[in-house]
Amino acid sequence: MNCIERYLAQAAGVAEARPGQDLSCRVSYVAAHDVTAPIAINMFRQIGVKKVFDPDRVILIVDHIYPAASEKARNSVWAMDDFAREFGVHLYQRGEGVIHQLMYEKHRAKPGELVVIADSHTGTCGGYGAIGVGVGSTELAAAMATGKLDLEVPEVVQIHLSGKRPANVFGKDLILYLGSLFGTDYLVDRALLFTGPGIADFPVEERMTVCNMGIELGAMITLFGTEEKEPDTVETRELDLSAMEPQIARPFSPANVVPVKEVAGTKVTQVVVGSCTNGRLNDMEQVAKAFRGKHVHPDVNTLIVPASREVLDQMEERGWCKIIRDAGATVLNPGCGPCFGAHEGLTSERDVVVSTTNRNFPGRMGSMKANIYLASPATAAATALAGVITVPEKED
Repeated sequence: MNCIERYLAQAAGVAEARPGQDLSCRVSYVAAHDVTAPIAINMFRQIGVKKVFDPDRVILIVDHIYPAASEKARNSVWAMDDFAREFGVHLYQRGEGVIHQLMYEKHRAKPGELVVIADSHTGTCGGYGAIGVGVGSTELAAAMATGKLDLEVPEVVQIHLSGKRPANVFGKDLILYLGSLFGTDYLVDRALLFTGPGIADFPVEERMTVCNMGIELGAMITLFGTEEKEPDTVETRELDLSAMEPQIARPFSPANVVPVKEVAGTKVTQVVVGSCTNGRLNDMEQVAKAFRGKHVHPDVNTLIVPASREVLDQMEERGWCKIIRDAGATVLNPGCGPCFGAHEGLTSERDVVVSTTNRNFPGRMGSMKANIYLASPATAAATALAGVITVPEKED
């Protein structure tokens, strides 16, 4: 068995797990946000149970539409508030941050534990060794009641990393590059596992970025393992990090990827750095380093969205918020920001955006005709300064 199969077998209390096998797995944490939680709450009440499986392991987080941009959004918060008070579960709201970042900061699962969240980017926790599975609201309601999830053991595709990445290449570039290799269909219902000596070149925060976007390649589970190559995988690919260069996803797919140099010079109107993909402190550092003593291009609306209040506090302590504001950019409250397309920084048909978020489908940030490119914070910051898509410099 490979490590993913071992973890799932452990969660199911069985001796072994093989691809295609159906398991009923014990979960460590169950969570939902203000878009998915209200539906799950309604389903939970229909089940008719009187308590959740463990109040300390059920987490509700308001992050997608805060502050509320509509009456419906505000009523969703009330539904979560009522449920949290009734069943004693955790509730984070009023700008605490994005669900996947808060799970890392406040309810971090141990390596090998299973986390179930009603959000497609649950794989983020694979960056710190946990198995993250995104589910629908109905499945989440059942998990809240039982503390279990039924799943089919996936085949595992292994990426064995070697070499050292260039200074202007980050986790975002790695996962975008893999999008150019696999597309959006090849990994559907499979797991994506990273091993090899090259993983040491990525801190946990960068690994979280990689795992966050595994779902964009179709992966059911994305996980960083160890430097040792795992057995019993359906496929193993070798990747030399030293040969990599900054990548960018063109409209309208996260897998429509080319090196940044191929679209350099394209004029942009907006830059967004943040979200559950790239709103952590290491991402904000790239922005602050690039913006220090400089000013963003006057034609570029630049929005910086910390992933949590803790990240924002650290930015303030380091003086990064002042650097960013002095450069002419706007620091928004912690949360999803414009990524979900519900408020804050929405686009029109005239906009060309470089964003560090995870999706660039038509209408993702508002207009169906806006062009959204996906890139690393370093590429986004360099682009904000130049007013055109720019390859970031290699200096540390």
